[in-house]
Amino acid sequence: MTAAHDCIFCKIINGDIPSFKVFEDDKTIAFMDINPVNPGHILVVPKAHASNIFEIAPDDWAACMVNAQKVAKAVQQVLAPDGINIMQANGTGAGQSVFHVHVHVMPRQSGDDLKMNREYIPGDMEEIAQLAEKITTALLEQ
Repeated sequence: MTAAHDCIFCKIINGDIPSFKVFEDDKTIAFMDINPVNPGHILVVPKAHASNIFEIAPDDWAACMVNAQKVAKAVQQVLAPDGINIMQANGTGAGQSVFHVHVHVMPRQSGDDLKMNREYIPGDMEEIAQLAEKITTALLEQ
């Protein structure tokens, strides 16, 4: 596993910093967020260091998502929240504060005032169509 010497999540993975670990396998670790948005907020983290979704190996990403689902099912069983958000951020503009890719499993309660939901405002259909075409082309070129 690769690690970044100054990465807090790498230090948690290596056991240099304590955590409230809830799950671990050969590719991932899941632990309680110590700054939870709600009780039961858990982070699922690949053991191999990658700063974001653009750098993570596909098999490590797949393991994160499989284990985020396992963790979410356990949170649902234990807490029975009104809902669960699965969130992953890339870059400061998206709110990423730790630059080791991670998936948030966030239990939600109606009225918890967490500002992740937004008002729906219809987009410009011509602009959406043009962007869809450009993104499709970029996908075909990969």
